[in-house]
Amino acid sequence: MNLAIIPARGGSKRIEKKNIKLFHGKPIISYSILTAISSGLFERVIVSSDDDHIIDISKKYGAEVLSKRSKELSDDFTPINEVIKDVLSELGKDADKYKNICCIYACSPFITSDDLKDSLNLMNESLALSCIPVAEFNSSPQRAFKIEEGNRLKWAYPEFRLTRTQDLERNYYDIGAFAWAAKEKWNTGDISDGVAYKVSNNTYIDIDTLEDWEKAELLYKISLNSNKI
Repeated sequence: MNLAIIPARGGSKRIEKKNIKLFHGKPIISYSILTAISSGLFERVIVSSDDDHIIDISKKYGAEVLSKRSKELSDDFTPINEVIKDVLSELGKDADKYKNICCIYACSPFITSDDLKDSLNLMNESLALSCIPVAEFNSSPQRAFKIEEGNRLKWAYPEFRLTRTQDLERNYYDIGAFAWAAKEKWNTGDISDGVAYKVSNNTYIDIDTLEDWEKAELLYKISLNSNKI
């Protein structure tokens, strides 16, 4: 059996009330909840939050909330795996039923049921214990600059300063939308050594700032219009 856990604390700083801010007319967390439910992959979809408003909205859209998350697990420095472990602890013996757990982030309006299904299938077929969706960097990180005192440029990786871009190794980043891992893998604290589920960097935005939010709303509008054609 599979379990979905959506971490959604209330103390967002860069975007006020980020996890329940309206995104195209609905609280943004509702997209993650509804996609998880509609995928048919999960016996339960549980939201972990320290915020009463988030809890009420999550229940309205069909998610479960076991209890209010503690303040100790709701600050800027709490690792996600600690939140997952907290939910499993609350489940008690019921946690034994679940083989795989998908952590779905609250601000993930672009994920689809197919993403969740295909990434799980990839993890199982690869005999991996975790799976993270990634996208390729638009430009090569190896050609990055640092800006030092006096606005002076300095190569971050000087060994690549004369290397052609096409000869550089491709690099990928976590899109920050969701992640699969076997239950025991979450307990290790590091799921980053799993298999990569590759997606286009033109179809996902990791929403961290108001500028990201505006770009995401525009991209979502474009995707809606393209689906009508």
